[in-house]
Amino acid sequence: MTLLVLGVALWALAHYFKRLMPERRAAMGDAGKGAVAAAIAVSVVLMIFGYRMAPFIDLWYPPSFMLHINNLLVLIALYMMSPAPKKGRLLAGMRHPMLIGFKLWAVAHLLVNGDLASIILFGGLLAWAVSEIIIINRAEPDWTPRTPGPIAKDAMFFVASIVLLAIIGWIHGYLGPWPFPG
Repeated sequence: MTLLVLGVALWALAHYFKRLMPERRAAMGDAGKGAVAAAIAVSVVLMIFGYRMAPFIDLWYPPSFMLHINNLLVLIALYMMSPAPKKGRLLAGMRHPMLIGFKLWAVAHLLVNGDLASIILFGGLLAWAVSEIIIINRAEPDWTPRTPGPIAKDAMFFVASIVLLAIIGWIHGYLGPWPFPG
């Protein structure tokens, strides 16, 4: 579990760096982008290996219908993390669509995984996303919603999100548990 906790912590710290130490990050210039990207890549590797190596400690048993709710939330999360918020109409007034989509993704995974490693991974990432929004809002309190784009863009990105969900689900089933009912 140590690698998993370190991975989640490194993920959060790498993302917080720009907001919590802006002078230090600015002093690094373009090299700072590479350092942050490398830290995030290492954090993902640590989370993957930490999660895969963690002992299975069951804390609760999710009901089978949660799989449907999980898939719906992941579909919405994919849509929110697509270019739709910047190009479409539906999410034009939302300040942090990508982070809110990330929170939905984490909640979806908490609903279908009742083991300790999953709670550490997805709960930790959920806590990071919540705190990231708070930190950004404090650092940049002024925000103006963008001008809405055409609804056709929303439809296009929603269809793309469905296709992406199918692809991710297939890969997910190949590497781990099958995410679709049946």
